[in-house]
Amino acid sequence: MKRNIYLSKLTLEEAQEKFDKALTDLRINQPLKGEIVSTENSLKRVTAEPIFAKISSPHYQAAAMDGVAVRARDTYGASESSPLKLRIDKDFYFINTGNPIPFGFDAVIKIEDINPVNQEIYYGELKKENVNELIRGEEDEGIEEIMIFSPVVPGQHIRNIGEDIVANQLLIPVNHLIRPVDIGALLSGGIEHLLVRQKPKVAVIPTGNELIQLGGKIVPGKIIEYNSKMIKGLISEWGGEAKVYEIVKDIPGDLKNVLLEATIENDIIVVIAGSSAGSKDFTAEIVKDIGEVLVHGVAIIPGKPTILGIVNKTPLIGLPGYSVSTIISAEQFLKPLIFKRLNLPISKRQKVNARMAYQVVSRLGNEEFLRVRLGDVAGKIMAYPLPRGSGVITSLVEADGIVRIPSLKEGLDFEEEVSVELYKDMDTIMNNIIVTGSHDLILDILRNELQDNFSNYRLVSFNVGSMGGLIALKQNRTHLATAHLLDPESGEYNFPYLKRIIPQKELVVVNLAYREQGMIVKKGNPKNIKELRDLTRGDIKFINREKGSGTRVLLDYLLKKKEINPLNIRGYSREEYTHLMVASTVAEGSIDVGLGIFSAAKVFGLDFIPIAKERYDIIIPKDYYHSLKIQRLLNIIRSDEFKKKALSLGGYDLSQSGKVIKK
Repeated sequence: MKRNIYLSKLTLEEAQEKFDKALTDLRINQPLKGEIVSTENSLKRVTAEPIFAKISSPHYQAAAMDGVAVRARDTYGASESSPLKLRIDKDFYFINTGNPIPFGFDAVIKIEDINPVNQEIYYGELKKENVNELIRGEEDEGIEEIMIFSPVVPGQHIRNIGEDIVANQLLIPVNHLIRPVDIGALLSGGIEHLLVRQKPKVAVIPTGNELIQLGGKIVPGKIIEYNSKMIKGLISEWGGEAKVYEIVKDIPGDLKNVLLEATIENDIIVVIAGSSAGSKDFTAEIVKDIGEVLVHGVAIIPGKPTILGIVNKTPLIGLPGYSVSTIISAEQFLKPLIFKRLNLPISKRQKVNARMAYQVVSRLGNEEFLRVRLGDVAGKIMAYPLPRGSGVITSLVEADGIVRIPSLKEGLDFEEEVSVELYKDMDTIMNNIIVTGSHDLILDILRNELQDNFSNYRLVSFNVGSMGGLIALKQNRTHLATAHLLDPESGEYNFPYLKRIIPQKELVVVNLAYREQGMIVKKGNPKNIKELRDLTRGDIKFINREKGSGTRVLLDYLLKKKEINPLNIRGYSREEYTHLMVASTVAEGSIDVGLGIFSAAKVFGLDFIPIAKERYDIIIPKDYYHSLKIQRLLNIIRSDEFKKKALSLGGYDLSQSGKVIKK
């Protein structure tokens, strides 16, 4: 099939308005009809009519306290100096909370405020053992008279009929999303069943020859289909009911048949993938053939190749295949449609102003949804951009919020103020501990240990290399940095760089680990790589770390020491940003060797040729060192449990872990 071209590329607002107008004209975005459900099973359903109480609550006069029921007039004149004596079954009755008030009685005296005549009189509170004696029930039989020391008023400690709910009062209005407390009120008001809006039925149709289900054979060119499961979860969260169809291969006739079938029993159709401009992206052409394409292409990133259409008077949304695009597009078009069918308003996310921690360049002509992490650093909320790829689902997993970059803006400057739509609450965000710098696998263990110790704190790490971490410290955009920078002249780690880059800051250097750096090679070392000089061989392909990383500094130092010209190494200019990515690239097979730590090689079952033992430190501004969250982090680093788990990775010496290093 020929390649698609976008029929349009409307702004987000234009696309939303055009879609909504077309659905309104056809009356296919109206609130759905109602259905009867039991009150007990009505959580998160939307009322289709107002609900009125059938009974009052309470429906009788009830005691609000454990004690004795009395007539208020019989208590007048009681005082500490002149207590009154009351007789059982004539002047009072023992009563428990919730019991009906005996006829003719109009007040309750709390059990703590009386004394049995046949026991010692205590001025003040009744002793605990006497209170227990009185409220047990059967043991009250021996008490014939009581003393009271103050009068009561009519209605004291009594719940009157309808105190909470009066029969026929409005309990819940129409178009109300039912919460647990609402269920309690409904049941209390005698409501056993109620009319709620039907859940919008949404067909979710994943497409693509490359898709396989989890458990299928994973080979190059095949990917696990998970977008439909995410969308199903969102549909459920938004109040709809999803039906996920089997994966439809890239066969136009098959997709056409499934679409027509889906319109029979669903209120909305969602097609995942096949909406872009590839030779097998034919969703738009099929929709055009059997219905109407309203929009093909929206000026948002991620989410540009979105399709909006109508088939057999059923709204259709074609979501892009990349996972982040899928979610962003669904939130902008599917969510509003579901809420409209339920006749519910969409509550807007909380927003907070923040300062950009890094400069971001953006393309003109598209509104960008930038995922960010947030942290309170030096009294400012800083926004840290996450990976921007449309298929990086972890960027949404990690995101604290979204920054929208307008279509006519070329990007965001460092420390520029931005508005962030929050995915998480501010308490969580304020507890983020930002660590910037060199990557290491034990940071993941540290992150898990921090959250596994009943802590509200969260470790948020950014792998920008050792030098990048020190620059972040200098610019006040991180709580701490990780580094393993070897100074070629002195042979010392980190301190010479701290003196040159941030001489004005008071810093505390804490050792995290000593670790083995070396060459990561394929299992069995098929190229027989033994030393750094082998990297210059014509049959060796190398993968490097980024400039400014401690690993890159170490490599350049060793190459210079051995008088090896970097230009003679194939792949010296090709870079990765973490040890795991280096190991992953070698494991994939296209690269023969990369420099990294032993634990990364072990994860992928690769061989390792050690070349150096280095010191890996945490650098902490003194202003933060004594804070509760940093001390909590250091306590975990010094714990036996953390060290045990870190050592299991291999390649670490933790004998100095957690100790402050003095130069």
